[in-house]
Amino acid sequence: MNALLHDFPAESAPTMPQGPVATTADILPGFAPLPDRAVVMAQWEAVLEAAAAVAALGGIAREPLSPELLAVPRRVPASDDGRYLRLASAIDDLAAILQPGLRALLMLTAKGRDTTTAARTLWREYHAARGAILALADAR
Repeated sequence: MNALLHDFPAESAPTMPQGPVATTADILPGFAPLPDRAVVMAQWEAVLEAAAAVAALGGIAREPLSPELLAVPRRVPASDDGRYLRLASAIDDLAAILQPGLRALLMLTAKGRDTTTAARTLWREYHAARGAILALADAR
């Protein structure tokens, strides 16, 4: 139950990069610069860890983290800027959903409340979003 000890505070949550990024202005006018792949990888790993905590709160067995699942952001070729931007945005959106949800679940747990139903609902939302992220990563 190590996952229950992890608070998911906003100040330590991974965010989209603010530092060095590759520019895509010449390739995709109107798009934001490409987020750094290392930052997106770290955010994806944080999302997976937060989802494990949500699963634990919902009484759901922890999924094994396969190398394929961990490497989702790396599965988009560097040459496919548009798809990579969509993937990074989807990961950021999923983090934005999990962060307050997990915080609320942990607060309720600390008060002795049963969070099973709420955690399972958040888990289903995560699972659906993760499925869309996997499909985007594997699109050809």
